[in-house]
Amino acid sequence: MTEKTKQGYYWLFLIPFIGTLIPPIYSKMDPQLFGLPYFYWYLILWIIITGIIGGIVYFLSEPKR
Repeated sequence: MTEKTKQGYYWLFLIPFIGTLIPPIYSKMDPQLFGLPYFYWYLILWIIITGIIGGIVYFLSEPKR
């Protein structure tokens, strides 16, 4: 795999950036989940998704041994 191909995986980090870029999408109270307003659990969900994407990028861009 070439170095340019490995760098292409970093574009996946745009997904969480775009998901949190426009606050009017998630700046509301309802629906609530476990008593948390939508604003909070939406952002917490993006933290988890970003971690998963980070793991995917890491393993795809890591050199094979």
